[in-house]
Amino acid sequence: MSTENIEEFLRELAQKGRTPETIERYRRNLDRLAGTLDDGCIRRGTLEKSRERLLDAGYAPRTVNVDISAANSFVAFMGHREFQLLNALAAKNTLPPELSRNEYIHLLQTAKLLQREKVYLLVKVFANADLPVQELDDITVQAVRSGQIIIGEGKGRRSIRIPRCITQELLSYAERNRIQEGPLFLTKGSRTPMDRTSVTSAIRELCAVAKVPVEKGNPRCLRRLYLARRKAIEDNIALLVEQTLERQVEEEQLSVGWEE
Repeated sequence: MSTENIEEFLRELAQKGRTPETIERYRRNLDRLAGTLDDGCIRRGTLEKSRERLLDAGYAPRTVNVDISAANSFVAFMGHREFQLLNALAAKNTLPPELSRNEYIHLLQTAKLLQREKVYLLVKVFANADLPVQELDDITVQAVRSGQIIIGEGKGRRSIRIPRCITQELLSYAERNRIQEGPLFLTKGSRTPMDRTSVTSAIRELCAVAKVPVEKGNPRCLRRLYLARRKAIEDNIALLVEQTLERQVEEEQLSVGWEE
């Protein structure tokens, strides 16, 4: 499954009249799938293993089905229909398990005990910012220094805020590891940006040591913890506003109510 093969397949799609948006989706699907291959080759049983790895990385069944569908089209184009995986996963409507704040704190404590600073920071970032894992590359040294991290493109483009204390930890980490520019979270060996699979794997390894259920060990659950905390705070503020307005109206009623 080489880059040349993928590009040849995409050119074939273009010749068949597929839109640029569709072709780009195929490219993303195939690139993600290629990241699950041990040696870059597809054989009998390869797509089954790739599907399991995508699920282990926290991808939803629907997303995995789309990736496998793209792979099926690709291997058919390459003349190897015998490598296709045709049985789709059943979509799950259940929400992922919730990570408690105590479990989150315990993960940080365990990471500190193990001297695993990178996974410590990954856990902190996802639990304290509305950051999709696919946008992790946008946390660059330059962005952290500027205090403004821009993610997404077009209408989905937005700025996210990382608390100042975590920003300082990120910059200290970058300095100690001699990361002067570009993405902050890199793989240990090749020092290339971490992908979703490697991020989830690191967090799950930490969960196993910390005795936290490994199914909670993914960026999605950490992000849900952040969103739940934020909503609770916003709800409390809204209640305080209503209570304050109620008191003001009662004070006005005492002085200018129709019936005294």
